[in-house]
Amino acid sequence: MKCLIVLVGPTGVGKTELSLSIAEKYHSPILSSDSRQLYADLKIGTAAPTDEQLARVKHYFIGTLKLDDYYSAAQYEADALRLADELFRTHDVLLMTGGSMMYVDAVCNGIDDIPTVDAETRTHMMEHYKAVGLDALCAELKLLDPEYYDIVDRKNPKRVIHALEICYMTGRSYTSFRTRTPKQRPFHILKIGLRREREELYARINQRVDQMIADGLVEEARRIYPHRHLNSLNTVGYKELFNYFDGTWELPFAIEKIKQNTRIYSRKQMTWFKRDTSIRWFHPDEQEALLAHIEDQLARLQ
Repeated sequence: MKCLIVLVGPTGVGKTELSLSIAEKYHSPILSSDSRQLYADLKIGTAAPTDEQLARVKHYFIGTLKLDDYYSAAQYEADALRLADELFRTHDVLLMTGGSMMYVDAVCNGIDDIPTVDAETRTHMMEHYKAVGLDALCAELKLLDPEYYDIVDRKNPKRVIHALEICYMTGRSYTSFRTRTPKQRPFHILKIGLRREREELYARINQRVDQMIADGLVEEARRIYPHRHLNSLNTVGYKELFNYFDGTWELPFAIEKIKQNTRIYSRKQMTWFKRDTSIRWFHPDEQEALLAHIEDQLARLQ
């Protein structure tokens, strides 16, 4: 049976280097499940694979979008499944890796069949958001869909706006479309998780942010600053530097906020992934045990 290995873990844990080793061992390309590495202009701030790493292993879903391109987890599900079907014709094993929880969930379990929002509704809601702000939209969502209001990240404009788009476009609550019934896939899914002790992970995150700054993150953010209103730039590493460009924050403070917000995001990722009992967890240094586990699981599929 064909097998999709899914390598997950929080940002900064060390997925990239290990994914290259696994991909090379099984002669597999890598399907990225990072929602921000899709954007070609966000290389440094998203820790996208380097040219050298891209040369080692064929990658998909890296640097394929422009900043103003609309893309969603549902589109990723369709694109990734279509690609996997094609690649499985010549590969027995494929590797998908990334930390975007919704993208991983979309491929493994499927996205509910929620209607596609039309351009008119999307434009209207964005204008409405700019006019009244996020708090007002949250109040509207509480009235129209109190069940989803209770669970949504109310600090995430994208989530709130999308739910309201569905409410206004269909006349139904967003919750009514969320069946959460896992879809069956024509291949086996083997989930591997990477984790480190919190102090170790935080030290790596802080060090990585410093390296990003040294690599030119401020200059990268300045180039895209004129497009700061785009959803693709509502991203840790860029929005903090936009506050620096605005004159609201000093640069050292902005850098510390990048580190802090990245650490917060890593906790959210781990909270999400820990709910999935099918993930087998390893420390990145346990590569030998991890590869042995993969070999054992693949042998069971024969």
